[in-house]
Amino acid sequence: MSGAALAVVVVVVFFLALYLLHRYGDLRKQQRMVLLGTLLSWYLCFLIVFILPLDVSTTIYKQCLLENSNRSTPSKQAKPSSSLHPSVSVPKVCEEPWSYIPDGVLPVFWRVVYWTSQFLTWLLLPFMQSYARSGAFTKIGKIKTALIENGIYYGTYLLIFISLLIYVIAHLRWTFTWTEFQTICITAANSWGLFLLVLLLGYGLVEIPRSYWLSSSHVYLLAKSYFKVAKMATEKAAAEENLADVMEEVATIHESVRYNHVFRKFVDTILTKCPTVYQEEMGRNVQSSRVEHNTLPTKRSLNNLHKKVISAVQRYNQTQVQWSILLDQAFHLEDVAKSQSSPLRRFTHSFSSADYSWIRRFFYNSTIEWYWECVFRQGFCRLLAVLLCLLSAAVVWSECTFFSTNPVLSLFAVFIQMAEKQYNYICIEMACFVSILFMCVCVYSTVFRIRFFNYYYLVPHHQTDAYSLQFSGMLFCRLTPPLCLNFLGLIHMDSAISHQDRIQTSYTSIMGSMRVLSFISDGFYIYYPMLVLLLCFATFYNLGSRCLNLLGFPQYMTDDDLTSDLVDEGRELIRRERRKRQKAQDGENRRWAWREQYGVQGAMGQTRVGYTELRDNQSSPETETKTSGVTFTRRDVNTDEQQTSLLHDNSSDDGSPNRRSTGGRYLSLSPSSRTGIFDDV
Repeated sequence: MSGAALAVVVVVVFFLALYLLHRYGDLRKQQRMVLLGTLLSWYLCFLIVFILPLDVSTTIYKQCLLENSNRSTPSKQAKPSSSLHPSVSVPKVCEEPWSYIPDGVLPVFWRVVYWTSQFLTWLLLPFMQSYARSGAFTKIGKIKTALIENGIYYGTYLLIFISLLIYVIAHLRWTFTWTEFQTICITAANSWGLFLLVLLLGYGLVEIPRSYWLSSSHVYLLAKSYFKVAKMATEKAAAEENLADVMEEVATIHESVRYNHVFRKFVDTILTKCPTVYQEEMGRNVQSSRVEHNTLPTKRSLNNLHKKVISAVQRYNQTQVQWSILLDQAFHLEDVAKSQSSPLRRFTHSFSSADYSWIRRFFYNSTIEWYWECVFRQGFCRLLAVLLCLLSAAVVWSECTFFSTNPVLSLFAVFIQMAEKQYNYICIEMACFVSILFMCVCVYSTVFRIRFFNYYYLVPHHQTDAYSLQFSGMLFCRLTPPLCLNFLGLIHMDSAISHQDRIQTSYTSIMGSMRVLSFISDGFYIYYPMLVLLLCFATFYNLGSRCLNLLGFPQYMTDDDLTSDLVDEGRELIRRERRKRQKAQDGENRRWAWREQYGVQGAMGQTRVGYTELRDNQSSPETETKTSGVTFTRRDVNTDEQQTSLLHDNSSDDGSPNRRSTGGRYLSLSPSSRTGIFDDV
């Protein structure tokens, strides 16, 4: 099994990172460089977490061998003793762990993983973030914008590093060596990461157990889903309004810049980022408008408009997908409430879904679903919440007492030392894996939940933008190394904190001796993690949510009047959407029955009837806006898409894309080239 465990973990972790990237990112549409950087950062961070328990067990085995060699070596000052009392103690029996990794493998492995992750988080990913958000139309322009935006960021970190370096040279009489210089760099990066780590860990230690406990109540979940629907309705309306405003600016530029102008290729690039409905609208308006425009845009204004279009379209798509997800969740919770009183003990769905596979329908039928949703789910969530609460209490206690080595107060250190005496490597690895995995879940789940306005927000179902994906990769790379060092301190495997004379893990060896900076190893690394206790109390009493609520950002709080109003509003919105979906499903059932009864001819006749209804019922809300001589119509995009898809589904056309506008003139929308790795970020 030598090295086999390492190879298996490397492969499994890769597929785990790939699955998460597929869930949050779009593997088909997003640029390959963005996906590669995000996947590599996530993969390296997960790899550190999964390999560290193997490093701990291997280090314990080496420590046993060292102790045996010391026992078998007689002391030079020892006198000859009798046969009943030999001077040389009997060595222990050191069993090699099943996951033993040969010497020389882990140090090289950790160096490659650590320095690659640091290169990603401090250099490549910040640059790619600015590159992706840039509105420039050329690679040189995007690179220039990225360098300017990252100048302040790099300058701030460089100033902190130089100040720390001057302090070490002046006050500690430090000799400049390459090894100690690396230690200074690692210490500075880990100190910044530990600062963020404690903040996110304190939130996750309380919020994760509490979320599972509260999710056992269907009443709570249903009320919170109503609250989310009301908030999302506001965000959805704001996103649609913002998109319409941006499209008005694009329409003005589209009319102002003629086809023979030097800026026309930039306008064409902007038009390719607009939704198809708006492109067709602009094509019709530019043919009907004959007003001459004298004011032409500048290249800088086109760059800003390009950036606004990308952001507005992305935000619009996110809100549409989230709105659909929240509706499905609310409908399901209402179905659970109705099915709880079912005498047949069968779960009944309000709307039939064809997305379920035959495997799910066979193994998770209506009876099994009823027992899970109405009987077992509540008890399972509460039991899981209690277990997670015990783990949280153990982490908080150990964070506040891990510096005490005599007596040993850290619960994780006590358990590892008990298993070390028996050389039970499986228990050691499982204890390390469960402990560090729980801490990572608390930290990483907070990274996936937090939201900085609309700049950083991880949205599932392939709706996360490139900036947020890379920002999450940066956070992972900055949080994982200090998290692992903190865990090694909890189990007393880091001599810089525990001050014990024993073999260091291979992971600690690449960090160098933290004792070079005594005020950090003996002060910041020990006392700052104790603040996690205060953050847990603040999270338990919802101090952060209350502050956000006072600042005008509504948060779900059971004792708040604004929350009650939003819950009532969300309930009414769900009723309206349920009626709409029910009407749509009834119409689909009637069309299906019509096709089954009358065949193809009936279906064609129904298409004519549907087309007549669409032509007669043009009562969708529209607002015409006169912008510099261009009549731009604000439409309900959902209604337009439904009408367009209905006509296209029943037409006899082959569905080939037509690049001509309504007026018969071709739009100069040149397809984008993807020959370079930085194209279309």
